[in-house]
Amino acid sequence: MSFVYRAICRSGDRLVPQKYQAFWNHPAGPKHIHFWAPAMKWCLSLAGIGNTLLPEERLSLNQSLSLVITGAIWARYSVVITPVNYNLMTVNIFMSLTNGINLVRAIRYRYRTDQEKSAKEKKE
Repeated sequence: MSFVYRAICRSGDRLVPQKYQAFWNHPAGPKHIHFWAPAMKWCLSLAGIGNTLLPEERLSLNQSLSLVITGAIWARYSVVITPVNYNLMTVNIFMSLTNGINLVRAIRYRYRTDQEKSAKEKKE
């Protein structure tokens, strides 16, 4: 598999214009995992946006909370590693924010349903 990867990188070296070579060869550029890991992590962020369209009763508190915490931890980590990876920081901040919205929506829903249950119990 590494042979295929190296062949793709060699062909990219010839195809990428000179003005983009600095980005192409950067330690956080497309030739390294430091580029592709955040690129794939954007899928989680897009899923978080999709979850904002779900009804509140279908949201998971545990999932939203874990993605908020994970995003915050990795956003911090992405600026202390070498090379500093701003793409990773951006995707993790975005993931924390989108799932933070879902977390707030889920908590508000749980609170409202608990209030309605206690109101019904008081009537009985």
